[in-house]
Amino acid sequence: MDGALVRESCSCLKAGKNRKKSPQPKRRFRWGRLFAGVLLVSGMSAGALAGAGWWRYTMPGPLTTSTALVIPHGGYASTITALQRGQALEANPFDMFVFRAAIALTRQEGQIHAAELLFPAHASMRDLLNVLRHGKPVLHQLTIPEGLTARQITTLLDAAPFLKGATPQLAEGEAFPETYSYTRDTDRTVIVARMKLAMKREVDAVWEKRDPALPLKNPAELVTLASIVEKETGLPDERPHIAQVFLNRLKAGIRLQSDPTTIYALNDGAGPLGRPLVRSDLAVQNPYNTYVVTGLPPGPICSPGMASLQAVAHPLAGNDLYFVATGNGGHNFAASLDEHNRNVAAFRKGRDNSAPSDEKVQ
Repeated sequence: MDGALVRESCSCLKAGKNRKKSPQPKRRFRWGRLFAGVLLVSGMSAGALAGAGWWRYTMPGPLTTSTALVIPHGGYASTITALQRGQALEANPFDMFVFRAAIALTRQEGQIHAAELLFPAHASMRDLLNVLRHGKPVLHQLTIPEGLTARQITTLLDAAPFLKGATPQLAEGEAFPETYSYTRDTDRTVIVARMKLAMKREVDAVWEKRDPALPLKNPAELVTLASIVEKETGLPDERPHIAQVFLNRLKAGIRLQSDPTTIYALNDGAGPLGRPLVRSDLAVQNPYNTYVVTGLPPGPICSPGMASLQAVAHPLAGNDLYFVATGNGGHNFAASLDEHNRNVAAFRKGRDNSAPSDEKVQ
């Protein structure tokens, strides 16, 4: 009998050795286990733990100032990582558990969005979730001042932060000067398209309500003359008067003789010339130099603003054909050459030092 038992035991041992072990499932980190662990370690009741969770959920967070954070596409893990890197959420296990639980329990309030979002200082977990679900993306701004050339506008676009992609080629006078808002990673082609659309919309509206007596053939000519008016004066009240002079000269077949067109001819819209014009500059043979060509140049010399567009569409009534700088930012206007020469003489007399013989005096 003892021998039979030994043989049976040996057989069982051999069978056990030959039996393959069934594969064990991978162990995953379970937040439920963490929850249970917290209960066991802390000895807290479920009610006490819920109270502690609510306290953490509503208490002020670690952000010291309002901060814009980029929330990437992906699951909750990437969102939590972004908040922790931005120091908007503590990285301890209990806070992570509370935040994940809050996401699940408030899911009916909306989805979490991927965007650049602004989180207020000391935002609680509840505040964080409210911004993640209902906050508007952060808007950045690019201001295009009146009177910039296409080259200058392109430089601004190239340097603008948080835009992506190359700047498309801009024709002169094609972009409307104003402030444009955009979200992070907007393509520069989108901004340029908005600039072009804004210019067309504004010009069409101004052209439709223009003075019917204007000696201009189309909206393109209005933009060209407005760009010259834009560069001739920085005083808003003078623009309709400057427009009157140029329109009267166009009607009379007199050359516009505008200094800004000569500067544009010399540097192709690179910006300020960096020196005064001299008489030799006025003889430069270039279609943009209105000292040598009659009528309008072939196109704008900058992007005019709304005030200059309106000044050309509704010029001041009168017969003035000339203007000269006063020396204090404004101009003196004249209807006759004799009166204009007296204004020029007064301007020269008022200067502290006489100009060199080759200097161009406006």
